[in-house]
Amino acid sequence: MEIKIVKTLNPKQKPEEDSLIFGMEFTDYMFEMDYTDGIGWHDAIIKPYGAIEIMPSAMVLHYAQEVFEGLKAYKTRAGEVQLFRPDENFKRMNRSNARMCIPQIDEEFLLEALKALVKIDAAWIPKSPGTSLYIRPFVFATDPFIGVRVSKRYKFMIIMSPVGSYYKGGMLPSRIYVESEYARTVRGGTGEAKCGGNYASGLAAQQKVNEMGFEQILWLDGEERKYIEEVGTSNVFFLIDGVFVTPSLEGTILNGITRKSVIDLLKYWGERVEERRITIDELTEAYDQGKIKEAFATGTAAVISPIGTLGWQEREMTFNAGKIGDYSKKIYDTLYGVQTGSLEDPLNWIVKI
Repeated sequence: MEIKIVKTLNPKQKPEEDSLIFGMEFTDYMFEMDYTDGIGWHDAIIKPYGAIEIMPSAMVLHYAQEVFEGLKAYKTRAGEVQLFRPDENFKRMNRSNARMCIPQIDEEFLLEALKALVKIDAAWIPKSPGTSLYIRPFVFATDPFIGVRVSKRYKFMIIMSPVGSYYKGGMLPSRIYVESEYARTVRGGTGEAKCGGNYASGLAAQQKVNEMGFEQILWLDGEERKYIEEVGTSNVFFLIDGVFVTPSLEGTILNGITRKSVIDLLKYWGERVEERRITIDELTEAYDQGKIKEAFATGTAAVISPIGTLGWQEREMTFNAGKIGDYSKKIYDTLYGVQTGSLEDPLNWIVKI
């Protein structure tokens, strides 16, 4: 499919790099294409960022048939532009599409479109340490119909936003609370799909733990409320007795790209990694026995988020004296170094533009 390009007549002023706020400023351009049942995906276009028009009866507004992704572009010291494992994001998007009954999209074409968009907006990629260009691909149902069925029309888009360092004051361990009242999903649900409904359903729990003085949620499984699953927007790892333990993919948690990268990196270093079910009782017992050396969350936004305190019921567990662990820092420095080109890429993760 040919990608049409419409140039902007009014380029926007770029924000100062030291004042970037995540998800607030957007680049000059966006990518868009449509799907029509019987025709397929069509009318691919890169055009100026701006409002879109959909009917009030568009099915996404009533039945939430949509999915999204998140990845980043980086600029190296030499001025090269590179992406971190974008093929994994588009593979996951198609898995999410399958779960949400959205038509599959050619992954090679998506990468081609993404490269074209990043290239035309390359001047928006910030250069300061810790900064990057956040990329948001998403697809949603546009069929103007009130009724519960699979849509016959969709719109796929990519928008981009320059973002500042996640750790403006330096990497600080977070305070996280184990949620046992609300449930995020259950087996057979949409937990493994990256769809907005999974995040909307967590807002009440997020508000609750914020009022308790915590920054994020650690979800337990929705059926038995005993198996650890994931942090609100990230996957989670625990270093227990010399072994890195992370919840296994049971269809209820997101198959994170950073999670996958951390597992690959740890194994490359010769470390032991276990992907398995772990209960909150097993975790507290290991803590009481002094076996937990570090805990951290993984995700696109922060890469690595050290966990300093974990609240559970009436107690608080503090890991590594509330300080950043050696592995948390080493993993972050390595991944960010590969992403920005300051370190070698031994596992062939980088796609250059």
